[in-house]
Amino acid sequence: MIQDDFEKILKEHGLKKTKQRILVLETLASCGDRHLTAEEIYEIVKAEFPEIGLATVYRTIQLLLELKLVESIQLGDGYVRYEIGRIGGQEAHHHHHLICLECKKVISFRDDLLDELEKRIKESVSFQVINHEVKLYGYCESCLKQEQESQKGEQEACKTFGGAI
Repeated sequence: MIQDDFEKILKEHGLKKTKQRILVLETLASCGDRHLTAEEIYEIVKAEFPEIGLATVYRTIQLLLELKLVESIQLGDGYVRYEIGRIGGQEAHHHHHLICLECKKVISFRDDLLDELEKRIKESVSFQVINHEVKLYGYCESCLKQEQESQKGEQEACKTFGGAI
C-alpha cells in the first residue's frame, strides 16, 4: 500500500521511482515506532543494496521530507531522526512521543487531546493551528518497575542491616 502511494506521489511530482527511494521509504515503514537516524537508515538499506551511498540516503530523505512522506523529529539526544509521515491518508497531527528519561525508549502515542484547544484558539484569536508536536518526558513501564524493585531491595537491606544492630 505504502509503495503504491509513494509511486503515485512521485509520479504526480514528475519524479522517477528509483530502487534507492523505495528502499529508504520501505525501511522507515517497516521500522514502525523506531525513529531512525540517516546513518541507521543507510546501514539497513546498504545490507540489501550495497552500492548505495550515505549521500544518496541523505538526498532521498530530503526529498521525502519535501514531499511530506517522512517527518523529522529531534528527541533531545543530539540526533535528527525520521519516521513515516502522511502516506495513504495517515494523519501525523495526532501522533506524539513519550520519551523515557532512563532508557531513552521512544513510544509513539496516537491521540489528540489538543483538538478542543485548537478550536478555542481559532475562535478567540483567529489563528488556525495546522500542526503541533508534543513530546512528553518521563519513565516507561519497564524502568518504573526496575526502580520499584530497586527501592524494595534497598528497604529490605535496611531492615536486615537495622535489625542486626
